[in-house]
Amino acid sequence: MNVERTEVERRAAVHAALGDPARLRIVDALSLGDRSPVELQAELGMPSNLMAHHLKTLEGAGLISRHRSEADRRRSYLTLERAGLVGLLPGALLTAPRVVFVCTANTARSHLAAALWRTRSAIPSTSAGTHPGEKIARGALDAAHRHGLELPEVAPQALAEVAQPGDLVITVCDLAHEELAEPHALHLSIPDPVALGTRKAFDDAFELLAERVEDLAPRIAAA
Repeated sequence: MNVERTEVERRAAVHAALGDPARLRIVDALSLGDRSPVELQAELGMPSNLMAHHLKTLEGAGLISRHRSEADRRRSYLTLERAGLVGLLPGALLTAPRVVFVCTANTARSHLAAALWRTRSAIPSTSAGTHPGEKIARGALDAAHRHGLELPEVAPQALAEVAQPGDLVITVCDLAHEELAEPHALHLSIPDPVALGTRKAFDDAFELLAERVEDLAPRIAAA
């Protein structure tokens, strides 16, 4: 009975947290990707004190979490905890003719994300970097192979050379997101596996990207 009461109380807290239109807007925004509190304030036109109140409520209900940016440690990103929202998220929220996944060097995360996207959506995808490196990281290729994902070994590309009008840009790197400062870009805050270079780091990045892409794909419809 204690377990049942705890689960009922958890569900009640979730429903209470979502019983405010402003908090539903925050959840809808975070269902598309990670945001910093400042980005959410600008996007939703909400004063900082009210935003802080709503975020505290959502955190208390276990619906969001936050972590420090890998690029600017003074900045934090909010992530939607999807386990508590099964069946409650909206359907397609955006349309796009193509999605472009972007990280700094275009050597790992962005390539993996674009390849994963192709397994989950009919919308074309590609990848690019703000400062492209020389080649795809061996660890990314090996991780894709271990998970049965087809990852073409192509040269990294610069975003300026790849971008087309109408593209939906999705950054998967805090540094690229903060460098671009593109208000219409979505963001998935994924730790950099190249920095550690271990098999576990690449597998962790792969699994996190797979989870986030699977969640995001139904929310983007073909333009």
